[in-house]
Amino acid sequence: MNNKDQGLWISQYSVHTSDTDYRSKGKLSFLLDIMQRAADSAVSGLGLSLEKMMEAGMGWMLITLDLQLKQMPRPNDLLTIYTWSKGTKGAMWQRDYRIFDSNKVEIASARSIWVLVDIAERKILRPSALPVKVTHYDGDSVGGIPEKLRVPPQLPMEEAYPYKVRYSGLDNNGHLNNARYGDLCSDVLTLEEWEQMEQRRFRISYIQEAIFDEAIQIMRSQVTPEGIFIRGQNGEKVFFEACVELGLEKEAE
Repeated sequence: MNNKDQGLWISQYSVHTSDTDYRSKGKLSFLLDIMQRAADSAVSGLGLSLEKMMEAGMGWMLITLDLQLKQMPRPNDLLTIYTWSKGTKGAMWQRDYRIFDSNKVEIASARSIWVLVDIAERKILRPSALPVKVTHYDGDSVGGIPEKLRVPPQLPMEEAYPYKVRYSGLDNNGHLNNARYGDLCSDVLTLEEWEQMEQRRFRISYIQEAIFDEAIQIMRSQVTPEGIFIRGQNGEKVFFEACVELGLEKEAE
């Protein structure tokens, strides 16, 4: 279902048990995945399918995401995602999202920044390089341009676990899929933290793409007033920086 004529795209996704965790709550990676799918569908609805973009040697690169979470979805829920291109600033495209549950209650909203890239040369392209016209939607706004997430430079970080990129994590460009970073970040929390707290906000900036067989040290901070900061790195090479903001579980319901 969609309303592409007004620049607003609407998609629906069912929540299956495989999309949820041991608490029967939706995984962060599931939300990131359906948001990515909704964005792909919105662009495809303009007449520019993923296949056509790949034939043209173009692709989208997610730079920054700021996701506000009111509650996580449950099994058998039917989620409705509203997404729209809010506009461009230089080479940056802002895409907003609102996600509603079966009862039409908003459970999440997000702001994201994307850039269009030349896949072969890994060069950022101007918005005018896109071969179709995009209607920017001004009927709603989640907020301004999300700020790039940076781990505070003096914040102590320790290794949570090592990770290596394998087949299951790759996207069609041969890089670690954007949604999989939700799992990487969720896995730094202990079960005790999961039992007592709930994710309220997730922020991430993608800095360097990770390819097959790449080793990544997943680093985390202790709980700070802003949340738990996370970094994926290999020596001096930084792949991503993120922050998971936590709240008491009963407050998040």
